[in-house]
Amino acid sequence: MRIRISLPRQSLELFDARGGLLRRYAISTARNGAGELSGSNCTPRGRHIIRAKVGAGAPPNTVFRGRRPTGEIWTPELGAAFPGRDWILTRILWLSGTQTGRNRLGTVDTMRRYIYLHGSPDSVAMGTPGSIGCVRMRNADIVELFDLAPPYTRVDIDEFAVEAGSWAELGAAARAVREAVFVVEQGVPRDIELDANDAPSRHALARDAAGHPIGTGRLLPDGHIGRMAVLPAWRGLGVGNALMERLIELAAARGEQTLALNAQVQACTFYEGFGFVAEGKDFIEAGIAHRAMTRSA
Repeated sequence: MRIRISLPRQSLELFDARGGLLRRYAISTARNGAGELSGSNCTPRGRHIIRAKVGAGAPPNTVFRGRRPTGEIWTPELGAAFPGRDWILTRILWLSGTQTGRNRLGTVDTMRRYIYLHGSPDSVAMGTPGSIGCVRMRNADIVELFDLAPPYTRVDIDEFAVEAGSWAELGAAARAVREAVFVVEQGVPRDIELDANDAPSRHALARDAAGHPIGTGRLLPDGHIGRMAVLPAWRGLGVGNALMERLIELAAARGEQTLALNAQVQACTFYEGFGFVAEGKDFIEAGIAHRAMTRSA
C-alpha cells in the first residue's frame, strides 16, 4: 500500500501494493507552496512514511493541539471565536521523511516540522492550497484513510500531476517527450516511434508544476501498455510510478483482466513492482533488448 500526493492537482491517492487505485481525495496543502526548510510553512516534497497515527476512536471534529485532544469539539461557533487558529481535527497521520538531506534530519526534517495529514473544519476549501505546511483533508476522508493505511505506509509528495486522455488531447505533449527519450536519447528511428496505435489508445501524461510535459505512456485497446518515457531530469522522482498507476487505473475502469507490455530489459524490475511477470526470452525491438511481461488483474 502507498499514498501519492500531487501538489499541482491537490489530490491524495491511495494505491494497493500492485499500483491499483483504492481511493482518491481532494486535499489542501501549503499556501506557501512546496519546500522543506523549517519555518517555511511549505509542504515538503519527496518520499515519506506514516511514522505515527494519532486519534483512533476520537469523535469527528475532535480538536488536537500537540497531538493531544484539547477536550473541544469543533463547531462553527468555536471557529468564529478563534478565527486565527490552525485547526487540526479528528485524526492525525504524522509524516517522517526518508531522504536524508532532502526531508530528513537537519533543517529539513519533516517529522520535526510536525507535518501531518489531518482533518479540518468542513468549511475549509479542498482542492486549493491553504495550509501552513500540513496536508488538510475532510474529516470523513481522514477517518477513512486512517483506517486503511497502516503505520509506515509510503507517502510520496510530488510536484507533478498525471492526466489521462486521447491522442487528440495529449498527443502533441506526449510526442515531445517520446521524441526526446526514444529518438534523441535512445536512437529509435523516428518513422517507427509514432505508429497507428497512438490514435485508438488511451494516454497518460505527466506535467510539472508549470505544466510542461515530463513523462508519458499509453494503453492500447488490446490491453498492452507501451511507450513509457520519462525525461532524464525527472527520473527517480516517482514519475514512472505515477504513470503506471494511471494506466492501471484506466485498464481497471475498462475491465481488463490481463495487461501486457514489452519491457526494455533494464526496466523489468520496475514493472515487476507492479505485478508484471516476465515471459520467454529476450528479443530485439528497435535495436534494444526487450522482454515480454504480463500482469493478471
